[in-house]
Amino acid sequence: MAIEVEVNMRIPGLTLKAPNEADRVINNSYVRFTKLIQVPAIPKPGTPLSLTTSAGHQFESTVTRADWSEDRELFIVSCNYSKRSISPAEYDALVNDAEWKMKQLI
Repeated sequence: MAIEVEVNMRIPGLTLKAPNEADRVINNSYVRFTKLIQVPAIPKPGTPLSLTTSAGHQFESTVTRADWSEDRELFIVSCNYSKRSISPAEYDALVNDAEWKMKQLI
């Protein structure tokens, strides 16, 4: 039986380079991306978790914790993007995906 959980993912910052413009640095320290997904069981900390966007990008994350939310009556699975950097294409796919929500922490 599948369980619905909310993924709360932290991604690294990135620098967007354009030929005729100054480099643009995007700091994601205070941003999380969230999405509801179905999992066969609640993932444990340290477990890899495969995630996708509706555009077909697939990427890996690593679970850092899983907490029960009484208010929402579901588990919130916190995770980190598994690579040290995120490509501009993957970043655009996350930002422009209707299923992924960008959440400001401040």
